[in-house]
Amino acid sequence: MNKHTSAQPQQNYDRPRMRMVDEQIIARGIRSPRVLEAMLKVHRHTFVGEALRTHAYQDRSLPIGEGQTISQPYMVAKMTELLDLKGHERVLEIGTGCGYQTAILACLCKRVYSIERIESLHELAKSNLRQGRYSNVMLRCGDGLLGWEDYAPFDAIIVTAGGFASDIWVEQLVADGALLLPEGLGKSHRLVRRQKLESGVLEEYFDDCTFVPLLSGVN
Repeated sequence: MNKHTSAQPQQNYDRPRMRMVDEQIIARGIRSPRVLEAMLKVHRHTFVGEALRTHAYQDRSLPIGEGQTISQPYMVAKMTELLDLKGHERVLEIGTGCGYQTAILACLCKRVYSIERIESLHELAKSNLRQGRYSNVMLRCGDGLLGWEDYAPFDAIIVTAGGFASDIWVEQLVADGALLLPEGLGKSHRLVRRQKLESGVLEEYFDDCTFVPLLSGVN
């Protein structure tokens, strides 16, 4: 692929990406300048298949294979804003998928450690993130419910599949660290942020949402 061809998609998708941020994200209450900048910077169309690129900046999730999806832009922005990243953090992501949320996080923290249980998606994310030159990301194919003990503790943990928290995740957080996940049964989830305190865990509840199920093991 020559330079002219590789540059063309970026030129074509700048306007839809700006419209996505204005109409889907800012209009729905996302205010963090750093999150908005990241959502403008990361090219969502490069994380979906060629056939879906014209839909990349629409307000919906899209299939990425293996029964998994790339989350809708608003939900990515909302979850990222709730982490309130300052730039120095080490973040663990459970569920790499195609790597889009990973790329957003990489723009906002010191280092992202991301685990994906489906090997084909792990390889897809690796390719996508390499092409995007995200150098502060470490990827692993493994069981996300076990966390990543070798690099713990983490300043924040974000889960991109719906279910219930593993006790291991809280153990792998620093004091005052935050765990964010879509919690619930079936397809009915609600965003929950848990902050690890000396006196216990502070819970806060946010948007209702629907995510693919959180599963154990490696596929």
